[in-house]
Amino acid sequence: MSARTPSGPPAARHGWAQALATVLGALIAMGVVAAPGLWAAGATGLPGGSFPQVVAATVVTAVGGTVELSGDAGDLAGTQGGLTVMPLSVTLTGALVVGRGFLRPLRRRAVAGAPELAGWAARIAALWLLAVLGLALAARHTYELSLGDGPLGDLGDLFGIRPVVGFSTDVPATVLVGLLWLAGVLVVALSVARGAPLPAGLLRFQASVRPAARAMVRLLLAAVVIGLVVALVVAATRGHPAETFAVILLGLPNVAWLALTIGLGATWDGRVEGPFGLPMPRVLDEVLRTPDVSALNLGTLTEHDGGRWWWLLVVVAVLLVATATVMAARSPARVRAWQHAVRMAVALALTVLMICLTVRISARFGLSVLGIGDLGEGFSGRVLLRPRLWGALGLALLWGLVTGFAGALLARAPRRRHGAGTPR
Repeated sequence: MSARTPSGPPAARHGWAQALATVLGALIAMGVVAAPGLWAAGATGLPGGSFPQVVAATVVTAVGGTVELSGDAGDLAGTQGGLTVMPLSVTLTGALVVGRGFLRPLRRRAVAGAPELAGWAARIAALWLLAVLGLALAARHTYELSLGDGPLGDLGDLFGIRPVVGFSTDVPATVLVGLLWLAGVLVVALSVARGAPLPAGLLRFQASVRPAARAMVRLLLAAVVIGLVVALVVAATRGHPAETFAVILLGLPNVAWLALTIGLGATWDGRVEGPFGLPMPRVLDEVLRTPDVSALNLGTLTEHDGGRWWWLLVVVAVLLVATATVMAARSPARVRAWQHAVRMAVALALTVLMICLTVRISARFGLSVLGIGDLGEGFSGRVLLRPRLWGALGLALLWGLVTGFAGALLARAPRRRHGAGTPR
């Protein structure tokens, strides 16, 4: 009977089958969220049986792809347009599923080598590339646009104009951005997960990075949960349930994270014209439906809605202090209050930067006949929403410093009672 030598923890199982399950799980989850959201928004009424293509286009935009609007109306007419928007409910769903699938085979490990992590990530990336490529190729359709029975329709009949409009994706750009999106999700997953293994060379950064990263993810998820509660109350008390559920399933983080930055004091510039609207609560659409670009901030919302929007300031302050306190409690006791404040400021600024890059919206469509551009609201429209970036980042740094210092002081009392010296 031979003696058995002790062995280390079993190697993680992360082969092609697990990578395929992760990618398919993410795509199915994103489709399950996008399809009913588009149904609630009325997309099933689009002609030509294009609903599957619209779902594919929605998933493509959720991972950062761009949908291009195009058209052909003959030599006497022209169309132009473009769409840049991320349905962040779909994005968040995919990110959570991908992150969980990536970390699952690595659990119960203290350390993992860089080649092992890179190989596991590469398997997921290879299958993800094929999936995004397939979606980008499938996300295209064309429609024939009716000019109606008025003078414009008569012009169309006279000159034989039959406008055809459609949408497609920039396949190379979509694949590239989709891979960058995946890389970001995997990096965040490793940064946030408390028990995820890291290469030995990165272990020294664990105590400083992970509490801050985890705190920011909790902040974002808390904002989404609060937004969900508010949306459900609105759906139950004010009617329009289909519109509300379309916002929940397609753009709830868009609204919640926009409100988070507005609560910090940030300003967004925007404009809504034509038949299009923001995939957001009606009050935001009304504030921005002006002849020129308008400012969207606490002041303009308060002027429009009787002063009730100042509660955002209180909610955001409470959320940030709670986030900073939890972050300090999860950090080593040797970290000083000013260090907590700096880390909170940097983490919050990076979070606000992410929000500003993902919540922005740009949509434009126009039709012209015989050189007459933008033929009425039925045939043209524009939606614009963009942040004043540097102001938002400056406010995030200031809020982070103040709440980080306050959170560090609040976390000290229970630490002294329990004698905790290491992050829990």
